[in-house]
Amino acid sequence: MSAQGPWRLEQEGPLAVLTIDKPPLNLFDQEVFDGVLAAVAQVREASPRALLIRGEGKVWTGGVDVNMFASLTPETGAAVWRRGFELIQGVEELPFPVVFAAHALTLTWGFELALACDLVVAAEGAKFGLVEIVVGLTPSMGGPQRLAEKAGPNRAKDLVMSGQLFDAATMREWGVVTRVWPDEEFEGKARRFAERLANGPTVAHAATKQIVKAQKEGGARAADAIVPELAGNLFGTEDLQGAVASFLEKGPGHATYEGR
Repeated sequence: MSAQGPWRLEQEGPLAVLTIDKPPLNLFDQEVFDGVLAAVAQVREASPRALLIRGEGKVWTGGVDVNMFASLTPETGAAVWRRGFELIQGVEELPFPVVFAAHALTLTWGFELALACDLVVAAEGAKFGLVEIVVGLTPSMGGPQRLAEKAGPNRAKDLVMSGQLFDAATMREWGVVTRVWPDEEFEGKARRFAERLANGPTVAHAATKQIVKAQKEGGARAADAIVPELAGNLFGTEDLQGAVASFLEKGPGHATYEGR
């Protein structure tokens, strides 16, 4: 696809890979902010069948370039965070699986971006933190509320108010991370996991995202209300029809999908 400044976007078959690469710490600044927003817009336009978001270097990110805050006022600060939600909500609304791969230390904006993704996978040595208290700030790109959704309000307040770092095993225990792999195997396993999702029934994955979103916003009955139409429409897809025919002819595990 393209590479601009601190990010690059590549298409590998049905999988898109967005890499943040701004040595040495992948700090969040205006250039990174603009770049990732542009990348998400490109991904939406390209319509891959899954997206893997990863970081390059010894850390996923060391946080925010604090120089960015020096001249902000209450009005301009609010404008920055309103734009931040364009990014976070834009990632959440992508109609295909989005996997965040945390290979190492993932602070502040990187962790908030991870919380907007469908699935977070991590290396054993990865650590996570929302450490905005060091500059007197609360995480402002959706971190506290999305962490509360996944891990519960008490754990969210503990992590944010303490400013402490938590390891991948703890994040898995809390339900934030779904899979943890050894550091030396992580890159390969994360990519293969994302590729597996990208090669799956894309329309069905999109339906799953809509059902889970409805449950989060309105409970199980709200999700129940949209399932008949969503699931019914899947019977008109080439992927379901081909998978059913494959199952009947060969048994489970032989179907292939084209995302249609």
